[in-house]
Amino acid sequence: MTNGLIDFVLVSVALLAIGIYGLSVKRNAIRMLFAVEMIVNSANLNLVAFARFIPNSQGQTLALFSIAVAASEVAVGLALVIVAYRMYKNIDIADFRSLKG
Repeated sequence: MTNGLIDFVLVSVALLAIGIYGLSVKRNAIRMLFAVEMIVNSANLNLVAFARFIPNSQGQTLALFSIAVAASEVAVGLALVIVAYRMYKNIDIADFRSLKG
């Protein structure tokens, strides 16, 4: 039994929905970073799935580039969370509003 394109798209939509839910409901900075990663992985899954079913598509190359950018985004995000935790002893996003200049 082979997986069709619709199966990959449905999994991608589920990942996107979970990621959007995580961004809109959770207020913990680390959980929000995980939610952003789920959204990026949803896009990467779509890129690779369409590259598999559409010939001459460069989706896999774009997905590898997206993975590299997402890794650097998480590194910067975790560094900001660590600095905020050292300052406030809490990683709740509502407490970060006082960082405005």
